[in-house]
Amino acid sequence: MKAMVYQKSCIQCGLCASVCPEVFSMRPGLPAQAQGDDIPTDLQISAQAAAEGCPTDAISIQ
Repeated sequence: MKAMVYQKSCIQCGLCASVCPEVFSMRPGLPAQAQGDDIPTDLQISAQAAAEGCPTDAISIQ
């Protein structure tokens, strides 16, 4: 599984990085970023929770 953040939809609320900081990161003034690697099995549930909690549906987990 991989995570992708749709940059134009991200409102920089920081929810994803607070729910799953191992997969998502925030830098001041920029949209969230997702790691480029496959999401480790033990982090898939929290990465999915971050995606489902995103207020703008800017995260895709595939």
